Amino acid sequence: MLQANTAFTGPLIRLNEADNVLIAREALSIGQLLQFDGATVRMRAQVAPGHKVAVTRILRGQPIRKYDTVIGRASRDIEAGEHVHAHNIELIDFERDPGFGQDVRPIDYVREADRATFAGIVRPDGRVATRNFIGILASVNCSATVIKHIAAWFTPERLARYPNVDGVVAFAQTSGCGMSSPSEHFDVLRRTLAGYARHPNLAGVLVVGLGCERNQVADLLESQGLATGETMHALVMQNEGGTRATIERGVAAIEQMLPAANDIERRRVSASHLKIGLECGGSDGFSGITANPALGAAMDLLVRHGGTAILSETPEIHGVEYMLTRRAVTPEVGQKLLDRLAWWERYTHGHNGQFNGVVGPGNQQGGLANIFEKSLGSAMKGGTTPLQAVYEYAEPIDRAGFVFMDSPGYDPVAVTGQIASGANLICFTTGRGSMFGSKPAPTIKLASNTPMFRRLGEDMDINCGLILDGVRSVQEMGQDIFEHILRTASGERTKSELLGLGDQEFVPWHMGIVS
Repeated sequence: MLQANTAFTGPLIRLNEADNVLIAREALSIGQLLQFDGATVRMRAQVAPGHKVAVTRILRGQPIRKYDTVIGRASRDIEAGEHVHAHNIELIDFERDPGFGQDVRPIDYVREADRATFAGIVRPDGRVATRNFIGILASVNCSATVIKHIAAWFTPERLARYPNVDGVVAFAQTSGCGMSSPSEHFDVLRRTLAGYARHPNLAGVLVVGLGCERNQVADLLESQGLATGETMHALVMQNEGGTRATIERGVAAIEQMLPAANDIERRRVSASHLKIGLECGGSDGFSGITANPALGAAMDLLVRHGGTAILSETPEIHGVEYMLTRRAVTPEVGQKLLDRLAWWERYTHGHNGQFNGVVGPGNQQGGLANIFEKSLGSAMKGGTTPLQAVYEYAEPIDRAGFVFMDSPGYDPVAVTGQIASGANLICFTTGRGSMFGSKPAPTIKLASNTPMFRRLGEDMDINCGLILDGVRSVQEMGQDIFEHILRTASGERTKSELLGLGDQEFVPWHMGIVS
């Protein structure tokens, strides 16, 4: 993995002494002579920042090592100074020893009296919120437009009387019918909707259905242990008299909930109440050097203070799952992670999909050759503490510490599941740039490099490129991120919130066949 003494000076970076590739810290030109560890490397190609350069001759069939981990093998002879990327790396699969629990180390917990705090919103049942929205959920796509109209009625001018309410949000979705029930897909949808309905960041909830859909509103509420009351209302369009009547009754229901929703006061609470969803999108060759390990350092701090870090995106730990199973607190926890990966093998095969192979165009352009290389960086977001539990998508998270929630790698789907599981804040790393936002839990975006941070400054919250610039160490950056998390949880707005993002990013996982 990334060595603690990695130097971020000069045009090349060696992540581990055992590596046979270096990382270009800046653009490199053909013929350029570079001094590294007392040797001279002559560049044989133009290489973009974040991409790999052979530090020595690598024969065909020999392993390519990055972070002292095999990310593939040479598909042909590669000379020192050559660009090493998808064109000359062959992806190979190999047996990995899960080593359940072998890397578990005790957590140096901070005493409760000394733990960091933030200004949270404490609900009557003791749950702690970081934001204060009223949410409208559609049981089916047929009610999606109606809930959007209800939410749109609550303009900033109309909400001015309720300054403590962050907004009224419509969580429209495209499923709820044309699906088998019971089925795994059906269960996941209901679990996701229920997770949002219970979320502490929602002071009140309105559920709207059509009336003839598979996902009946009454059955949804009953099956998930939800009940209507002062903070939970439900409407069925076919019973209410249609579109206009449902919108009017929906507006009235929310107006009824607004005074109580506004009657809140933030107070200092322990950081142990934080559940942080960890996400990455548009990753590049620097993501696994700066933003991801720095976020991992912040999560180690969070866990020491009693909080919860939620790693997801199961396809993006493929090939490095052993790094997590070796940190599993029990063999059962480690095996559950392997079981989810095995499920993905079957799922992608059955849907003519791809689980082990090519990364996206943006990842490739940013320097990542394949899924193994991407996974190495992605897993670093979770830090180094023991893996306490593994959860299915949108399953309520009831264990503190570092945990894993199964999800696709698609950003909005993964984050939707994390929020449904209870995440009250999201940290999102990116190298190429992302304009993602989320509600009701806000998203903090972390840039892996300074040029992108400057180019997309209106969207980025934290510049982890300072590590690459030699200004901050990974640990120092982790401390900065942790402090930023506490401020955000206390109400400080993220860039995506200031831009009004998050209304369209509710995307439950569509697992099954639409019929």
